[in-house]
Amino acid sequence: MPPIRSGVSDYSVELLPSLAKVAEVRVLRPPGFSAADDLRIEGLEYAETDAVPRKGEVSVIHLGNNPYHRWLVPRLASPRCVAVLHDLVLHHLLVESTLAEGEVREFERLIVQAHGSAGRSLAEARRFGVTSRRDPFLFPARGPFLDNVEAVVVHSNWGVDQVKRDRSDVPVLRLAMPAKDPGPVDDVREALRGRLGAREGELLVMHIGFLTPAKGLQAVLEGLAILAELGRAVRLVLVGEGKIGDVLDLARALGVSDRIQATGWLPADDFLRIPAAADLGVVLRSPSAGETSAAALRFLACGTPVAVTALHQFLEWPSPAAYRVTPGPSSVAELVRIMLAVSDTLQNGSRRRVRGVARRAYIDGHHRPEEAAAGLAAFLAGVFE
Repeated sequence: MPPIRSGVSDYSVELLPSLAKVAEVRVLRPPGFSAADDLRIEGLEYAETDAVPRKGEVSVIHLGNNPYHRWLVPRLASPRCVAVLHDLVLHHLLVESTLAEGEVREFERLIVQAHGSAGRSLAEARRFGVTSRRDPFLFPARGPFLDNVEAVVVHSNWGVDQVKRDRSDVPVLRLAMPAKDPGPVDDVREALRGRLGAREGELLVMHIGFLTPAKGLQAVLEGLAILAELGRAVRLVLVGEGKIGDVLDLARALGVSDRIQATGWLPADDFLRIPAAADLGVVLRSPSAGETSAAALRFLACGTPVAVTALHQFLEWPSPAAYRVTPGPSSVAELVRIMLAVSDTLQNGSRRRVRGVARRAYIDGHHRPEEAAAGLAAFLAGVFE
């Protein structure tokens, strides 16, 4: 929940007003939060962190693969509990809720429960200090978190298949990821580009969200360097927080530091519309945790096509709006081809058609919060009638 700057916080801000119109909603205040942090949403009630469920109440627990969700893990044992998975890999959350608390044996028990003899081998390797960056993605460890829940919500068909591997008996809802509609942005697009200092005919590539090494920025920067060598006017805009310094160091090494612009964190209203300024969004995740692609959705909502990793849930986006980049050695070449193709649309006047396709992907995908709220309420009513 706000003021935490995370994708799930953004999700909450945009979904809760619509949800409060179709259901009676109580929101648990996370540890350390106070009434001063409450969202001012009509029809929303708040409860203290340790509040117990009321009779007949459904507990909807949002889980992401990071420590912010650790305090919710014990609540997964509550009756009438539904898990909303924002990631399909929960290995990091398992580590944070066990090893980070000194509960080595509990980690070993749960990883074996989730992955059998392979999980036991992983636990033994960790005892000797042998770990790999790929471990979480090979051992997603969802099972222990889903043992007691009565239903699960995910945001992709791939996610449904993954959950069914762990709990074939549980109802699973594929709920299109909701994100607030920025409304018509054509009239403000040039003003936004002007604020960023974009020049006429310059290809504006944009990354939004928290920067991590898994988000493919090296491939993007290498592609940028190639376009610069080809004499194309191109710039990368980084919107959000994270390891900006690491990105700038790499950009200097590639000779493109003058083509990088970092805005830092932006207020919600600005963040909602800034993707409209871009000609191409980039949302690359390899390896992928099956995370909800809110960033891709925000580009499409603004009518901006986006380059995504050709893995798992990303393949469910319509390809005319979401260009696919194969992870691995070919990714830079594929990105260059995509950026050149988008750059050419600026020259031949087909930009409006391309942006229309991206916008339709958002609308036709039923991603508006009011649609998501209605779908979630109907699903819960069916499960707990």
